[in-house]
Amino acid sequence: MPTWIYWVGGVVLFLVLVFLYDITQGKKSILRNFPVIGHLRYWLIEIGPELRQYIVAHNREEAPFNRLEREWIYNSSERTNNYFGFGTDDQIYGIGYPIIKHAVFGHPNAAKVGNRPKGQPIMIPGAKVIGEAHGRAKAWRPASIINISAMSFGSLGKNAITALNLGAKLAGCFHNTGEGGVSRYHRLGADLCWQIGTGYFGCRTHDGRFDIEQLKQTIEDVPQIRLIEIKLSQGAKPGKGGVLPAAKVTEEIAEARGVPVGKDVISPSTHSVFSSPQELVDFIERISEATGGRPVGIKSAIGQLDFWLELAEIMKKTGKGPDFITIDGGEGGTGAAPLTFADHVALPYKLGFSRVYRIFMDAGLVHDITWIGSGKLGFPDRAIVAIAMGADLVNIAREAMFSIGCIQAQKCHTGHCPTGVTTQNRWLQRGLVPKVNAKRFAGYLEAFCGETMSVTHAAGYSHPGQFTPHDIEISAGPNVFKTLYEIFDYDKPHYAPGEEPRFKDLNARCHAILVPEADAAE
Repeated sequence: MPTWIYWVGGVVLFLVLVFLYDITQGKKSILRNFPVIGHLRYWLIEIGPELRQYIVAHNREEAPFNRLEREWIYNSSERTNNYFGFGTDDQIYGIGYPIIKHAVFGHPNAAKVGNRPKGQPIMIPGAKVIGEAHGRAKAWRPASIINISAMSFGSLGKNAITALNLGAKLAGCFHNTGEGGVSRYHRLGADLCWQIGTGYFGCRTHDGRFDIEQLKQTIEDVPQIRLIEIKLSQGAKPGKGGVLPAAKVTEEIAEARGVPVGKDVISPSTHSVFSSPQELVDFIERISEATGGRPVGIKSAIGQLDFWLELAEIMKKTGKGPDFITIDGGEGGTGAAPLTFADHVALPYKLGFSRVYRIFMDAGLVHDITWIGSGKLGFPDRAIVAIAMGADLVNIAREAMFSIGCIQAQKCHTGHCPTGVTTQNRWLQRGLVPKVNAKRFAGYLEAFCGETMSVTHAAGYSHPGQFTPHDIEISAGPNVFKTLYEIFDYDKPHYAPGEEPRFKDLNARCHAILVPEADAAE
């Protein structure tokens, strides 16, 4: 009997079995009513995101990042042409659209950015020394105003963490570890911001309590830790704890987190060490003292403001508290979150940041704190808007993931990321080559800094920190544009352009950082 008959018979038998299963199962009515062919619907649903991404969606339709945004990052990371032709296709009259106001006569250093020696990266150092205002013994000035936001080992695979850390070393920025501990893949040379969450990974006892001695040991083992960030919440899922299932707790993840292998790991929704602003301040001072005077800050999404009002009052009375505050917008990313948390809990970045910043402005404390913005800020225009509102530094996460290969498949929560970024699957991870993608991240950050400096010079400034809320206008309705001062009530109390104390203080400091004495003499 010919072989093809066996093949046909096998296919027919398979379809008959599928037919019998479909008409007898009771979970899906489509399959029960339309056996066999009903599976086509579910297959199309499965590949729907890919079909929309490559065939259906227009350049600016996709979310959370549209095609043009991703293309700019991809081209920048590969150091290829990241320009676009024919003019903008964006909705420049759309409500919320930002406009950066340029100067008639730009900054004289503009030519130096475009004509720098080949291979010399553009660096934009931070204007503030973190911890200086509180007299920290190890106060530190970041070498870059753009840095990698919190993404833990476990949420990202080892090759992704390795690529980002090596890339951060190449680009000169710091790398936030995320709350999963300081893994071996975070220790490859980049400066680190160690994030401590409710699970106290890397500084905990076996039963999950905070352990100050383990904290000291981690600091001793990892001298490249420059900052310590206490995570109160994140924008995509504030107030939500988590569970890392036992199956995902490998030996390497257990080592990084200080937990047993093969057992569920619980991250509570709240901290056990403190439960009030005063206790938080005491905890911050305790950690800084135990780590030799390292700057300690907090990260939080913004909702109710009672906490922030009380924290500002305590800091004003005592002169103690966080050296930096990272504000995370509700539009921020996450590996996995309930839909309601991702969509409806926590204020968007500009609203959240402005409300907290104004509290500390009224208390006269904005000088004492380094402000870090986070939440879809990985593009020059968004970073400039954030800085104009008061941020000193900007942290980026998903945009950094794009630079090392992420394609926005949105499979982060499944463990089946096709590019090997957000998965622990060994086969999928092998597609991401760390040394290659480290250079891609460095290319993206250099393009980011270069374009940011070009816009800064076009506005007549020498450092992005000199942007004020008067330099940005936002569409507030049909043919109505208002400055950030007006939109977010920064004019209460009112300051004339450039006269608000924070900006007056930064003008001289920013200029001194980026314009060497020899250039100034010329």
